Order: sequence, then structure tokens, then C-alpha cells
Amino acid sequence: MSLALTAEERAIAAGSDGAAMAMRIVAESARLLGAPRLIPIASAHIDGALYHGDSGTLFAERLVELGATVAVRATLNVGALDLLGCSHVRLAEPKREMARRMMDAYRHLGCETSWTCAPYQAGHRPAQGSDVAWGESNAVVFCNSVLGARTNRYGDFLDIACAIVARAPDYGLHRAENRRATIVFDVSGLSQAFMQSETAWPVLGSLFGRSVGNGIGVIQGVKEHPGEDALKAFGAAAASSGAVGLFHIAGVTPEAANLEAALGGRSPEESIIVTPAMANDARGRLSTADRPDHIDAVAIGSPHLSLAEFAALERGIAGRHLSVPLYACTGRHVVAELDRDGRRKALESAGVVIVADTCVVVTPILSELVGGVLMTNSGKFAHYAPGNTGYDVIYGSLTDCVESAVAGRPVIADADT
Repeated sequence: MSLALTAEERAIAAGSDGAAMAMRIVAESARLLGAPRLIPIASAHIDGALYHGDSGTLFAERLVELGATVAVRATLNVGALDLLGCSHVRLAEPKREMARRMMDAYRHLGCETSWTCAPYQAGHRPAQGSDVAWGESNAVVFCNSVLGARTNRYGDFLDIACAIVARAPDYGLHRAENRRATIVFDVSGLSQAFMQSETAWPVLGSLFGRSVGNGIGVIQGVKEHPGEDALKAFGAAAASSGAVGLFHIAGVTPEAANLEAALGGRSPEESIIVTPAMANDARGRLSTADRPDHIDAVAIGSPHLSLAEFAALERGIAGRHLSVPLYACTGRHVVAELDRDGRRKALESAGVVIVADTCVVVTPILSELVGGVLMTNSGKFAHYAPGNTGYDVIYGSLTDCVESAVAGRPVIADADT
């Protein structure tokens, strides 16, 4: 199938400015993907501003030099620096300066300096059915699944090119026929106590991702809406352990009024009956540390912590002091609320290290420790932390994380599945 550009798109691509450069990138990507045309988009979320090397900085600066600016709302994912100075980033020069230049370049392109992996918590919530170009795995899966907007998983630096020309290739999850579920993931055999627990949704997300890969599944047997923070945790874990870009939950998510609607009226190609043993195994896989007698740090907030999650953290600490640092990663929109109410100072006095604009698995913030042990309640952190930080991981609930941080050793409650 050949790509057909409109006269306007061909004229833009024929230019010599930043928009021309971006249009050529989008058009060539569309050709490689087999898309028949480009479609207009309502917004973008840019993952490409995270420093991975000098070429990314130079690419963004070239767009600035050519006069490019975004044509739609474009929020920014985390960068490599905590620009608010909440935490100490150990990124050395010249990488530190290149990371700063990169973040500056995206600001000059007109992107919102949101610096969060959870833009949907910061007011960026595209309408159901609208086409957008979002990057960052958890943001993509939340956008598709919970908001019902339509995006593929746009990588560096196609995301910013789409934002500049306000267009994206018409393929994949932009097309209604590609959004129906083909796999049923049945959790009705799990106890309601487990489904309502803090640990359930990251654990199930990890199992879901490994089970469906890049397929589209519908979860059956969920009796009540678990809340957006739970869906956020589920999607992040599923996108990390697999390549999930869209999931449905019968009776919960917007394109799944019931099981039949999620399946598009067809029979599933596969049904997975989740047993308590499967859930227990999935939880065990999230920990890599072998029965340690201590922990060196706790990290939460992948995806970034919401205000509601900070409230739960405060209730858990309840005036106590932590024996090991607890790194709480969040967006600057949340930090502003914590500062407004004086809550940030109290958290920091208790031993919480608030990390803004970035997170501990994408830039060096944790202390350099050989054989260090990190505890987390995040399925995404559990997946990436060993390779990115060198720390072994223990997975537990938020309550487990707080109690362990107070004690300086693992304190994990049993989970009934």
C-alpha cells in the first residue's frame, strides 16, 4: 500500500525549515509502516526529551535552529535532571550539560515543561476517540485504555515530529478494527480481598503483559472500578513485562461496556484463566533479591505518584522517621500542591526524598552500592531497576514499603489471592 500525501503535506515536506524536516520524518515513517495516509492529531506527549546520548540533543537543537514549533499541545515526559532541585542527580559533565541543553531545546520547541510520565494526572486528558501521538509506555497504555483516545507507541524522535506537523501515520491503534480484544484474561477466580489489595494490580499487570505480549486482551471478572491509580499501575506493569499498548476491562474501561463489546462481537482467540497460583508466581517474579536481611532504599512513583498516593504515604508514615531513604518520584504539578500545603517539608523531615521531573531508574540518583537492595511497590520499577540501577529488588505494597523503610529491613505482609 502506497502512502498518499495531501497537496498541503507535500508542500510542507518540500520546504527547508523545521516543519519540512518533521514532515519528511513522519511521511517516511508512515511509508515504512505501510500507512495509506497521515491523520490529524489533537495532542502529543513527548518521550524523546530524556537524554540517552548527544545525538538526541543535537537533533532537538537542529529543529530549534530551523524554526520548528509544535502545532498541537505537547507535554514532556521525564528528563534526565531534577530541575526543581528536590533531589541530587549524579549525572556527570559533559552529560549533565547535554541533558540540560536537550531539555531547553524542547522548551524552545513550544512543549509544556510538565516533565512527567503521567501527563493524564497533570490535566492532559485527550477526549475519547481522538487521535494523538504519545510516547512513553505507561502513558500510551493509559491513554488508549483508560481515556479511550487513540495512539500508537511513538518513539524518539517520531513523537516530536508528529507534534510539529500535527499529523501521524494512519495505522495500528488509530484504526478501530485494530482495537478489539482477541484474548480474554479471566480473574474471576481470584479472591475479592486480593483484588482490593494494594499489590493486586501491579502483579496482575506483570502477568498480563507476559501473557499477551503485544496482543490486546480484555480482563473479565472485575467486580468494581479499581480507581485510576490502580489502572495506572496495571498498565505500566503490562507495558513493561510485555508490549501492551491497549487493554480493556469489561464493565470498566470506555471501549468495554461488556465482554462482547470489547471483543467486537467475536469469539476470543485465546482465554487465560488466572489462578491464585499464577498470581502468586507473578508476584514472586517481581522480586530479584534472595531473602535479604536489610534494604538500602525504597523507591515508589513509577508511574509518577499522584496526590492521592502521597496522602496514602503520609498516612503510612504517621509521624515516624525512616531508617533508609524513600525516594518518591512525581511531577512538578504535584510538588506544587505539596509545597502549597506545607506537606513537602514534613515528608522530607521524615526521610522522604522527593524526586521531580525525572525518576531513579532513568538517571543516577540512588547511591552507588554493589549488591544494593531496593524495595518498591511499582511493577515497572521492579522490571527495570535491576538492569538500570544495579540494585536487586523486593516487591511489596505501599504499606510494606513504608514499614520496611522504617525498620531498615524487609517487612512484607502476606497477600491472599
